Amino acid sequence: MIKSMDELIDFAKKKGKKRIGVVYPMSKEVIEGLKMSKELAYPVLFGQSEVIKRLADEVGLEDYEVYHAETPQDAAYLAISFVKEKKADFLMKGKISTPLFLKTVLDKEKGLRSGKTLSHIAVQEIPNYNRLVFLTDAGMNIRPDLSTKMEILNNAIYVLHNLGYKEIRAAGLASIEQVSEKMPETVDYAVISKMAERGVFGKDFIFDGPLGFDIVASKQAAEIKGISTPVSEEADIWLCPDVASGNILSKALIYFAGAKVGGIIAGASAPIILLSRSDTPERKLYSIAFGIAALG
Repeated sequence: MIKSMDELIDFAKKKGKKRIGVVYPMSKEVIEGLKMSKELAYPVLFGQSEVIKRLADEVGLEDYEVYHAETPQDAAYLAISFVKEKKADFLMKGKISTPLFLKTVLDKEKGLRSGKTLSHIAVQEIPNYNRLVFLTDAGMNIRPDLSTKMEILNNAIYVLHNLGYKEIRAAGLASIEQVSEKMPETVDYAVISKMAERGVFGKDFIFDGPLGFDIVASKQAAEIKGISTPVSEEADIWLCPDVASGNILSKALIYFAGAKVGGIIAGASAPIILLSRSDTPERKLYSIAFGIAALG
């Protein structure tokens, strides 16, 4: 079990320096994040070469490759081709709109489809908590049905196995602990719990849900409510009912609890780092470390 971002970075370093294809890195924040990650990743940059070189000089990024592409879309397709040809290990979004970036990634002929559902995983180090938490899906699937929730969960399990986890525990976050037809996620979690018991998600995996956030985060809360669950304060994966709740929870932990966070998209043929324009260089570092750690 990895307990901190520092441990995650150390784990990534053990995998060796990787080549990261960055789509349209036309901002100082992106270049600064790459500079902070110089011990982890070698930047392969795609975009307007003169602008990229000027930004790299201003920031002090020294060791990199740059390939000229006039438009963000051209840069995206060129970077994806490098990943497909094994000339880059994984992909990172720069100053390109998210819809356009995902459109190229999901292109049936030129993209990075693998046949799996793509899902976002946010790794978070929460102050005074006993482990890293992998929160999913906070960025891709708007209102996942049962089948999609299962694929989201499988993506997270696959990533944690690549991070060296042997035993994995997951919690299905909801607002109540009872099953209610009026709240579809509670029904989905009950089904997933039974399927996990039957080994559908592999051995050494425990899932419990539906569970309120207080139960998942606090054994004391679970005791007060009289609920016995093996995932209270021990869940590695927090499975969210929809993208809105996942996104809100993730950002609340960042801005009010001071959580350190990194994020990737899993399920493609290579890890993809999808960053927000508001993400700091430190979050870019954590995301790059997470992307490398997640490589199979």
